[in-house]
Amino acid sequence: MKPIAIFRHSPGEGPGYFATFLDRHSLPWTLFKIDDGVSPPPTPDEFSGLCFMGGPMSVNDDLPWIPLTLALIRQADAAGIPVIGHCLGGQLMARAFGATVGRNPVKEIGWGEVATTDAAKDWLGDIARFEAFHWHGETFTIPQGASRLLHSTHCANQAFVRGPHLAMQCHVEMTDTMIQSWCRQWTAEGVPPSASVQTPEQMEENMGARIAAMRAVADRLYGRWIEGLRRN
Repeated sequence: MKPIAIFRHSPGEGPGYFATFLDRHSLPWTLFKIDDGVSPPPTPDEFSGLCFMGGPMSVNDDLPWIPLTLALIRQADAAGIPVIGHCLGGQLMARAFGATVGRNPVKEIGWGEVATTDAAKDWLGDIARFEAFHWHGETFTIPQGASRLLHSTHCANQAFVRGPHLAMQCHVEMTDTMIQSWCRQWTAEGVPPSASVQTPEQMEENMGARIAAMRAVADRLYGRWIEGLRRN
């Protein structure tokens, strides 16, 4: 089986639990360190799926790898190769599929509940709501031909599905190490605590149990996504 390509856009925003899930299912993967100057491959033909992680930049920034990434996502879609995106990755998918990405009404940082839509039943079964981790100031609109999967009080579009593709605004891939690392960057965000912004202390409270509960949801989402992997 061809490997799954994982694209990292920032050193602190690696594949996290997504890689753990793939390893547990004996699925090969390879990491493209875009933040280290590695360019996206010209085609998706050598991969069974594509995964795009988060990052502090905007998809609207003038960065040389963004047009290449958007083209790669469109090629994967045309070839029936499934794509999954986390936060920035989901925004890249939205742009590639013709939607827009812009400022969310508020920054969303920390743990927050998301609710499912009817379209989520095929991906999450009877799960109606769960607590996810968030760290974003922008968000996407829903592309044509896609269905909204998740929403929250502070962000209307938390995830969408389009055929075999899954784009998420929230971060279900988080590990305790990643959360602790991101919390050290909290001051740089320049926003006070609010209904949508937690302090590092709030984010780290009961973190082990929260991560365990979120991983049960991630297992369902990732498990459904790998069903579409190209097997030849």
